[in-house]
Amino acid sequence: MPYIHFTEEQKLQANQVDLAEFLRFKGETLIRSGPEFRLSSNHSVTIRGNEWYDHAAEKGGGPVTFLKKFYGMNYAEAVLALLDKDVSQLCPQVTTPREKVKKPFELPPANENNRRVFAYLLKHRHLDREVLTTFVRQGLVYEDQKYHNAVFVGMDKDGTPRHAHKRSTNSQGKPFRMTVEGSDFRYAFHWPGASGHLLVFEAPIDMLSLISLYHDSDWKQHSYAALCGTSSQPLLGMLERYPNIKNVLLCLDNDEAGQLATRRLAKVVREKSLTVGARVPVHKDWNEDLCAKFQQEQEVQYEQKLS
Repeated sequence: MPYIHFTEEQKLQANQVDLAEFLRFKGETLIRSGPEFRLSSNHSVTIRGNEWYDHAAEKGGGPVTFLKKFYGMNYAEAVLALLDKDVSQLCPQVTTPREKVKKPFELPPANENNRRVFAYLLKHRHLDREVLTTFVRQGLVYEDQKYHNAVFVGMDKDGTPRHAHKRSTNSQGKPFRMTVEGSDFRYAFHWPGASGHLLVFEAPIDMLSLISLYHDSDWKQHSYAALCGTSSQPLLGMLERYPNIKNVLLCLDNDEAGQLATRRLAKVVREKSLTVGARVPVHKDWNEDLCAKFQQEQEVQYEQKLS
């Protein structure tokens, strides 16, 4: 493509296109995640106004850089696509940048009981009751008052909540999940143990699922952390706060995004001169493995009744 000169006004206009509306215009499917959207094709990428952020790569930018990274366009092609006549008519401009003021962190008000959370996590996700009860009694899992979501809490060493991740308890339709605004990702949902072993997961339910699958009387001696995505911040936070950790086992999802993140996080751990390994679930994630085991046990019990 020959060199194209763009005025400063054209460059500004291209980078002020509402990225969510542009992607819908291009046929992309977006999933609402609180005040942001996630790409259906890549859940690690969030969109808000004219900005995007890839939580796996820990990089972001505006519409032009998005088209260069994800659509394989060069700079001129990206600007021309965003200045297209149809785009200008159908996609609004984000005229003011999103405020960067960080909202103070607050836990969602708790419900008077945890009935819906227990019903969902025990009956639909098949977590071990003893394991779930342990986390509930520590104030690390509870049911919120307004929407009856499951809330997974991350605390600092003093027991002060610093992070919270919400997940809907509705087993029908698309799941709602969102990190509470103002959360400090260094303290995402975790369990600190006295041993030198740390197991790392993408989601809180995956973390509780593996403990449910393989737990014994010693499970509390190990450390566990849920990234609530694939960011390295929760992992680095654990390594900074708990110098007893010498061995890290990455237990991320068995898909392309999970394995890409595993390789990236393994490099982070090696740079700390620590031992790192990986363990992959048989199915897509550890909860699917747990549910498959439950189904197998149910089938065995049914056959035993018939025999």
